[in-house]
Amino acid sequence: MASHAAHHATGWAAGLIAAAIVAQSPHSSPEHLGCILAFCAAIAGGTAPDWMEVAWWRRKRRLWITHRTVTHWGVGWVAALVLSYQALSHDHLWAPLLFGFACGGLMHLLADWPNPLGVPWIWGRHSLNLWKSGRCDLIVVILAWAAACWLVRPLWATTASRVLAWFAHQVR
Repeated sequence: MASHAAHHATGWAAGLIAAAIVAQSPHSSPEHLGCILAFCAAIAGGTAPDWMEVAWWRRKRRLWITHRTVTHWGVGWVAALVLSYQALSHDHLWAPLLFGFACGGLMHLLADWPNPLGVPWIWGRHSLNLWKSGRCDLIVVILAWAAACWLVRPLWATTASRVLAWFAHQVR
């Protein structure tokens, strides 16, 4: 598994991705609220598969679910992502929250996938077997941020053109 710090860093990258996708979706929520909700939820989702396993209601914070089982199941996270993406166009307030949370959770699974323990994507666990747990976290973080930068390129171009148009209007 990637370290806690790596999951936080990749969760922020997932937040950027989620906010950019929500910004491009046809919704009528108050300006930028959906983007902010998706961003914050993705940061929480980046560590969610691990903290959802902990019995927080007990004095001893032990696992109540075996590590990398139900909370790391790829089908569940992908289903949440697809359903919430479809709900974005119907102006449901919960849709950006669930979409961001699912983006973060899916990013968590992608960060855990190269380790020997693997991730249960569909039924059994699958591992890329690239390195042992806690090693090469920098590679995982760089790949997550590279993917985030690549996926938000269209939004940057649109935003830059809007800012330049506003600035040109102000200068006149």
